[in-house]
Amino acid sequence: MILGRERLDAAPVPCAGLLVIGDPHVSSRRPGRRKDPDWPAPILAKLEHCVALANARDLAPLLLGDLFERPVEPDESLKSRLIRILKGFRHRPLANVGNHDIRHTRLSDGDSLAMLAVSDVLDAVPESGPAAHYRVGDRTIGLGATPFGQAIPADARGLFAGADDVVWLTHHDLAFGAGYPGAVPPEGIAGCALALNGHVHKRHAPLRVGGTLWFNPGNITRGSVDLIAHVPAVFVLSGDLALAEERLPFAPDVFDLTGRQVAADPSPEAIGRIESAFVSLLQAETTTDLARSDDGALIREEIEAKFLRDETPEPVRAAIRSLVEAAVAKKGL
Repeated sequence: MILGRERLDAAPVPCAGLLVIGDPHVSSRRPGRRKDPDWPAPILAKLEHCVALANARDLAPLLLGDLFERPVEPDESLKSRLIRILKGFRHRPLANVGNHDIRHTRLSDGDSLAMLAVSDVLDAVPESGPAAHYRVGDRTIGLGATPFGQAIPADARGLFAGADDVVWLTHHDLAFGAGYPGAVPPEGIAGCALALNGHVHKRHAPLRVGGTLWFNPGNITRGSVDLIAHVPAVFVLSGDLALAEERLPFAPDVFDLTGRQVAADPSPEAIGRIESAFVSLLQAETTTDLARSDDGALIREEIEAKFLRDETPEPVRAAIRSLVEAAVAKKGL
């Protein structure tokens, strides 16, 4: 269903914990540098693994947003396969709404995620606010969610009667480390012990702000080559709000690295250095706005000009070009 207060007004969902699932980006269209012979089989296999894990441990699944890569997935066969997988969860998944899930500013009937929700395959949260209660052991967790583009609350106190703890889901461009221009640092939410963010594709270490611990687990699907060092995983949230990593099955060699010399050093440290260089470069080009062109052409022109001025090494150029594509896609251009 598309949630109003239905889950919140119902009795808390009894379970042994919550299964936190980062953005899947289900799509019939294979990302440019992926070389998988059968796409989107890797995404569906990860979700099937999530079903098996959740059911074996009695975990209630939480999707952090961007279940779909496109608001309207045209492949009906893929949607049918996805529905079968999601219906396999013992507890119906609750999904936050990501930017890739919506054509407009809010979830609408024309979006594929809405179709799954009204078919009762999952519960989608269309508006920021309280969403559900879970009973984990002897503790009750109040769960709130804020979809992409909506304001994250500053205060969650008093929103969940009888809850021992409050957990909040977000899908925002938050600056945990080196963020894109326009990213904002997470802020504490009064009365909220834990906030879990989607949208940012790479995993970042937990960050405490005031009384709120923020965590960005990253995607379960590596769609771009800048995620070459990212290990797809989900996280089990227990009643005491501890998070335990559960790695998903994945093939390490899935990208076509033709012409990408940077692949010789795919360590997280190397990728981090390149990402930082990319962020610094974009911040330096303060006269450029990604939204000034439909496909990011202006930012590409200025970056190429800066490459020439600075005599940027080709491996760094290749990595930054890939990150530009990811940034343009993230902004929905």
